[in-house]
Amino acid sequence: MQETLDPISRDNLSEETLSSGQVFETIIEARSNWRLVDWKELYNYRDLLRFLVWREVKVRYAQSAIGIGWAIIQPVFSMIVFTIIFGRLAKISSDGSPYALFSLAALVPWTYFSNALVDGTNSLVTEANLLKKVYFPRILMPLSAVFAKLVDFSIAMCLLFILMACFQAPPTWGIVVLPVLILLMMSTAFGMACWLTAFAIQYRDVKHAMNFVVQLLMYAAPVVYPASLIPEKYQLLYALNPMVAVIEGFRSALLGTNDMPWNFIAVGITSSTVITLTGLLYFNKKERIFADVA
Repeated sequence: MQETLDPISRDNLSEETLSSGQVFETIIEARSNWRLVDWKELYNYRDLLRFLVWREVKVRYAQSAIGIGWAIIQPVFSMIVFTIIFGRLAKISSDGSPYALFSLAALVPWTYFSNALVDGTNSLVTEANLLKKVYFPRILMPLSAVFAKLVDFSIAMCLLFILMACFQAPPTWGIVVLPVLILLMMSTAFGMACWLTAFAIQYRDVKHAMNFVVQLLMYAAPVVYPASLIPEKYQLLYALNPMVAVIEGFRSALLGTNDMPWNFIAVGITSSTVITLTGLLYFNKKERIFADVA
């Protein structure tokens, strides 16, 4: 008698069943090139995802003199430089808010996005040896990078709230929209990481180009300037970059610089959904060659 069981079902069998003489086989079949996410498989590997996220956080701060302080240093130093150069010297508009707050409200989500994108892009290349030795859902690698960076993001958000208290700038009612903006930020980082890490495992030039790419993307988002500087007829086209909606939404919710940019958010959600879905499709199409080219 032969039955086909997946590994999880086999593990749940009793010893009496296994000793009864029945023969069980585990059959691994090729999957379709074009698919999204196997939610059941991800659920079965949830412990591995937790381990990968914890390892990402632990490795980042292991044997570090400053430790978790790096989550504060990066946005704070960038805020100081931007405030001096763009706020004082270039005198770029900050929509009526202190430029320090204006820039930090953008740097907190942008720092998360850029770090998650870089680590997610490099995730498969970094774990090339692991890919050749054992099977697990490869999508866990960029996904763990996206979740791990939430620790730094949470710390930076606390710093932003402290600075807001120092400037006596209470958040607006728009703060209730922050969970939507955070999900938009995460999905954009994840979708782009899926695209780029699938390229990076095959073409190592991508890894070396990431710092340059992130710098270009920063100036394509309203980090050091307000979106109001973009001519109105181009603003919806500009909002195809989902981080435009995230950054302007953060400023509206926390600083009240402008009304909540619902048009940006609608365009950003649409754009991010397309990026994420196509990124998953491309990642899963290329997954079968990862071990060969790693």
